[in-house]
Amino acid sequence: MKKFVIATAIAALVAGTAFAQDPNKQAGTAAGMVGGAAAGAVVGGPIGAGVGAVVGGTLGGALTPPPPEIVTYVEQQPAPPSVVVQERVVIGKPIPTAVILTPVPDNPRYAYAVVNDQRVIVEPQSRTVVQVLN
Repeated sequence: MKKFVIATAIAALVAGTAFAQDPNKQAGTAAGMVGGAAAGAVVGGPIGAGVGAVVGGTLGGALTPPPPEIVTYVEQQPAPPSVVVQERVVIGKPIPTAVILTPVPDNPRYAYAVVNDQRVIVEPQSRTVVQVLN
């Protein structure tokens, strides 16, 4: 029980830190914490729930979809040539290095590309896909 209380306290601390740093990440962090806690509880009981909440909160905050103005910008730009890759393009996974990213001029936190005929918004530092547009 003591470990569960410690894990819960850590989860709350991490969530509070994420909320304080970037209000746009609040929804993703909260959703990640809930999903992580549920998955962790199934696998590891109460302790797994605490650990899952921390991990899920961290990942959920990191994968918050881009703001609407970024999505609109990417949708309105002329499409660069589509790159065909064998890997499935998945939110939260890095895009292959063969894909050339086009930076978003007013927001260096985002770049985009067209992969397998889909526009993809990417976090350029890690090349992680944050949204796939249909």
